[in-house]
Formats: sequence, structure tokens, C-alpha cells
Amino acid sequence: MWRVRWIKFSFGLLTLLVVGVRLNAQIDRITGKNFATRSEVLARHGMVCTSVPAATEVGIDILKRGGSAVDAAIAANATLGLMEPVSNGIGGDLFAIVYSAKENKLYGINGSGRSPLGLSYNQMKAELAKLHRETIPPTGMLPISVPGTVDAWAELHKRFGKLNLSDDIAPAIRYAEEGFPVTALIAYYWGFGPRLYKGLPGGFLETYTLDGKGRTPAKGDIFKNPALAKTLRLIAEKGRDAFYKGEIADKIDEFMRANGGFLRKADFEKHISTWVEPVSTSYRGYDVFELPPNGQGIAALQMLNILEGFDLRAMGRNSPETLHAMIEAKKIAWADRAKFYADPAFAKIPLGGLLSKSYAADRQKLIDPNHAAKKVQAGNPALNQGDTIYMCAADDEGNMVSLIQSNYRGMGSGIVVPGLGFMFQDRGELFSMDPGHANVFAPGKRPFHTIIPGFVMKDGKPLEAFGVMGGGMQPQGHVQVLTNQIDFGLNVQEAGDASRWQHEGDNEPTGEKMTESGGYVEVESGIPYETVRELRKKGHDVRFDVGGYGGYQAIRVEMHDGQRVYVGASESRKDGMAAGY
Repeated sequence: MWRVRWIKFSFGLLTLLVVGVRLNAQIDRITGKNFATRSEVLARHGMVCTSVPAATEVGIDILKRGGSAVDAAIAANATLGLMEPVSNGIGGDLFAIVYSAKENKLYGINGSGRSPLGLSYNQMKAELAKLHRETIPPTGMLPISVPGTVDAWAELHKRFGKLNLSDDIAPAIRYAEEGFPVTALIAYYWGFGPRLYKGLPGGFLETYTLDGKGRTPAKGDIFKNPALAKTLRLIAEKGRDAFYKGEIADKIDEFMRANGGFLRKADFEKHISTWVEPVSTSYRGYDVFELPPNGQGIAALQMLNILEGFDLRAMGRNSPETLHAMIEAKKIAWADRAKFYADPAFAKIPLGGLLSKSYAADRQKLIDPNHAAKKVQAGNPALNQGDTIYMCAADDEGNMVSLIQSNYRGMGSGIVVPGLGFMFQDRGELFSMDPGHANVFAPGKRPFHTIIPGFVMKDGKPLEAFGVMGGGMQPQGHVQVLTNQIDFGLNVQEAGDASRWQHEGDNEPTGEKMTESGGYVEVESGIPYETVRELRKKGHDVRFDVGGYGGYQAIRVEMHDGQRVYVGASESRKDGMAAGY
């Protein structure tokens, strides 16, 4: 009898094992969990996620002192500008989405600056001719626009801050004076600076090298920036006017006049940030919010609208069918991005048409399931239908901030006004010089922008503040981390750690056209080679690359027995850290 029972018991175990293996195989097929990850970070009262651990801790300290999520975001952003100058700083621009728990409402702020009022299109063209160029260069005086970050801080703080602005900036001032150890990844990118900015006027060497001659910090070297500390102290004491109307603006004006630059104090005095209404689309019951142009956030929404017509879950994560649909949706959105995205003060943008479901359904028909598109034209949406850091913060009252800030390409233009401690952005490189283009260069105009903060609502309640850094990777990254969660069931940390792809060589708002091969796709090593082979059969030019896939942070809201719990995630490809209390 015991033998019969043993046989039945063994058979039962074997059945469970087989069922378990089949179930796990089915889960793996859907989610594609063939990558390393780490645990999510959980907290009840507050959460901050940034790309530098010390900046995360600064934000947490501000929250513990009674600061709001916006106070924490400003403090962390100011610290990041010091510690990660290869990506951001007060010489750049800022965009943010803020969730107000008291009002259950989202606010958007466009903190991007405008081109010099005294630089005409014809003069820009003449300056480019001297350089034997047809497009605006990434370094020097020509790509510089007014930095918008400091004014955006002031606007955010005025509406949502609880501490003094000086309290928010104080930690960055202290670190700038006392110094901090530079991390390996930041040191690597920093090392390109002396070669990239050689021969440019200004104080790059005295500000950003250890010896004033060209030696940049290596991993673990202590870096101080007393000039930036002085600039930040002026802002802390006198507010944003110190930067746009006072001593700092005077020094910038004097330097620009003496060195062939085009910004003037008048450009700073006229600068304002713009409060904007975030725009959204519904994706499988989730309301995804981005900011309207001059940024590229709506490209992510256009891609999601197209992809909603595909059963991605059934197709499987990282399957040839899923990646093909995503890549083709990206090409379609990019064609519209190249034609329509610009400063809305200078161009009529068919925003409602671009985001309509009927338009997405028509555009989806362009996708051939068996062949990669070699050329995609912009659509005809109706006009009358309605480097970078990313960080997020959340406080004990339920307020949340999704914030992104950048100098654009690398450290920026290479132009540093001696004694101020920061580099000017090179965002103006993203203007087109085609006189018929919506994004054509003009005085006092905001250029096309790549940096985009994201936010998700579910059933009218906040669900997630998220973002992915990295130029044109950003909308592609937004779509990938969202579909990883919504379609494939990955948690908020896994969604960022999962292997990514990036399509390049496409139509651009600066005038470039898609290459004859239909562009090319770069993939991380975690994407199966079987998928790569099948994509190549469909006509995709697929390449392997180890970098350029952006950096990700996110804070998600979960409810457990009626209690709110913040769930934080941070990019494993960078130095980032999520922390809460």
C-alpha cells in the first residue's frame, strides 16, 4: 500500500513540477525576464530618486525637515548640477510635471529659454558660413540660449514650496565649497571636456579641471566649485532676479560682448517660464501625461496610441513581432515630430489631431508586419482638434514631482563665464536652418527640446512619476518602461532594468532625413539573438551597442490596506539611487 501511495505522491510532485515549468516558461515568454535587477525601494512618508546618491540624500533630508516634494526636487537638482555637470546645471533648461494632492491636479512648467533677441536668422546664417557649416554647431556661442532652470525653480517654489528657497539651495552650496568625490561614470564623461572645448573663450579649464590646465577628476577625486557656490549663494539670498536682472546677468552680458557672444542682459530680463497644461492619452486604461511642444513628449503618446492596436502581451516581450511594431511606431511618430514639433508661440501645432485615436488608427495602417519601412512621411492631422538628468520626488502629503533638466549635448556649449561656475547649454543646436520649417531659428524663440518628464494617472488618481534621460531615446524609453509594466507585468524597478532598444537615423526637427536603409536599431545584449535575426529578415539594420539607452527613475504609488506606499526605482546603468523614509 505504501508503495502505491509513494507512486501517487511522486506522480503528483512530477505533475506540479511540469505545470510549474510550463507556467514559468509562459511567464518568461510574456515578460522576457532574462536580465539582472534589484529590489524596489519602499517608503511611507516620502521618496526621492536621482542619478547621484548624494543628491538623493539631499532631497530626503529636505523632506525630513518639512519641505515639500518641490523643495526636495529643487535641492536635489541644484546638487546634481554640481555633482553631475556632464549632464545638467543652472546653465540649462528644466521641465516638470507636479501633482498637487490637495487639488488632485497636474501642473506642467516649461522652463526652457529662448534664443538671443539680437541674433537674426540672416546673421546666424552668416556666422555659420564663416564656420563652413549649414547647421548650428554643438559648441561655442551660436547654440547658446537663455538658461531657464533658475526661473523654473523660482516659479515651482512660489507655487509649491514650503521651506525658503535658500534652504533648498544650501546643501549644494555646502558641497560646492567643501567638495565631493566624483563617481567613475561621471569622471569618464568629464574626461572628454578638455578636448571638446579646447580653444573656446571663457573659464572651462579654471572651473572644471583640478589643475587649471586640463586634468579632470578621476574616480574618487574630490572636486570643489567655489565659483558655483558664490553664484548659488547670490540666488539663495536675492532670488531669481540675481540671475536674470542683477550681478550674474551683468557679468554674462560683459563677457558675451567681449568674446563675440550674442546673449545680452535684455534677454535675461525678458525671460519667463511658462505654466502649461499637461497633455495625455489613454493606454489600456492608464492615462499617460506629457508636456506639449516645444518638447518631444507627445511622441511617446503618439507611439502608445499606435501600439494600443497590437496585442503586445500575446506577442511577448522582446519578441520580433513586438519590437518590429514598436520600431515602426517610432518611425511614424518621428515623421510627425520632425515636421510639427516647435515653439507654439511661432508655429501652429495640430496637437489634438496628433494625439487623436482615429489619427493613430490611420497611421497604424502604415505598419507592414513583414517589412521595415525605409521612408515615412508626416501625416496630416487636423488643426482644429483640440544629457540630461531625470529625477522625481514625493512627500508625505501625496504631492509628487516629475522633473528633468539638461544642458543638452554633454556638458553643454563649452562656454563658461569666469567666476560663475557653470557652463551654458547648447540647446540652440536643435534649431533648423530651413526657412520653411516650423522649428526654424528665429530671435527670441524656444528651440525644439528633447527633455520630457512623464506622469501616469489611473482612475483619476496619481500612479507614477517617471522619466528616461537621453536625447531622442527619451520617448522610446518612456514607451518601453510603460509597456514593460502595463503589458508585461514587470515591476517599477524591473521595467527600467530590462534590456532596451533604440532606433536612430530618422527624420529630425533640425532637418535631417531618414537614411536610405530606414535608419538603424541599436539593442542591448539582453535582447535575444533570435529576435535580432528575425528583425534583420524584416529589413531592419540591427546593431549591438553598450551605451546610449538613457537613464531612468520612477516613483509609483501603491495602496496597501488603505495606506499609501511609495515604490521607488533608479537606473542601474548609472550611479542612481532611490531612497525614502
